[in-house]
Amino acid sequence: MCSKESIASIRGAGPLILDGGLATELEAQGFGLQGDPLWSSRLLHTNPQAIQDAHYRFLDSGADVVSTATYQASIKGFMEHLDMSLETAQELMKSGVHLAQEAVQQFVTSNNDTERGRPLVAGCVGAYGAFLLDGSEYSGGYAEAMSIEELKAWHRPQISCLVSAGADLVAMETIPSVKEAEALLELLREFPSCKAWLSFSCKDGRSLCDGSPFLEAVRLAQRCSQLVAVGVNCCSPLLIRPLLDTVSPLRSPDQPWVVYPNSGEEWDRLSGWNASGSKVSSIAELSQEWLKQGATIIGGCCRVGPTHITELRKRLLIK
Repeated sequence: MCSKESIASIRGAGPLILDGGLATELEAQGFGLQGDPLWSSRLLHTNPQAIQDAHYRFLDSGADVVSTATYQASIKGFMEHLDMSLETAQELMKSGVHLAQEAVQQFVTSNNDTERGRPLVAGCVGAYGAFLLDGSEYSGGYAEAMSIEELKAWHRPQISCLVSAGADLVAMETIPSVKEAEALLELLREFPSCKAWLSFSCKDGRSLCDGSPFLEAVRLAQRCSQLVAVGVNCCSPLLIRPLLDTVSPLRSPDQPWVVYPNSGEEWDRLSGWNASGSKVSSIAELSQEWLKQGATIIGGCCRVGPTHITELRKRLLIK
């Protein structure tokens, strides 16, 4: 597993660039994912080459980190929706890491870029609500009816597979509640060699989706020495500045901010993305502002593709 030192060696004097929305790029290539209970992770089973190719396109666009196609994946989900055994489901989960690793190796072999360090693979862990298929990952309400131990039990099989497959770090992302964050941080201690970042889902410039103050959530996260970064993802780019303003007293070089917003479009569970009034390029335009606020791991989420990552890298003057 990667260390904070290895991340620093890739960053050098500049930020670390994340990839964008993997499902967005797969849909751009003609794959229909909307409404699928496994989302992009179904292609781990049906078309793994498409996932590897998408990872490569993000690497080629300038990403220093690619996230596995496992956001909406779970051992239980694979067993239920693909009618497979526990062992086969575990291997499918691990394949998400292996495909990203193969894309990294292909990129390194094809490019003699001595200035960039070897790209990292982040094993992606989404909120429990993503499994429920009812949009509750955008509210976090389910956590009220679950205990910390129940949330840990849910996430444990996924994290175990990602760690054993050799992910460089784990990306615990789009977490909408403090309670689920607490469960993940406790669970992380069961994997002492594992480094991770924790990224929250927020509904406005001060609050997580469950209404908890972002400041409270970040303060909780910063107690964990295994975290290489804390931050926010899959919100409007316009929310990043006010969110980082609220936690400016907690800014720390040991745990910098990680930010990777979506395009600013709004998601409707029934109709999909609403593009009216959106401006994807604002991620690149606003990135220097986030850098000044202490965000040193920066990328994109839903509706952000390889061309936007290229723009982001250019805007931050990274060669």
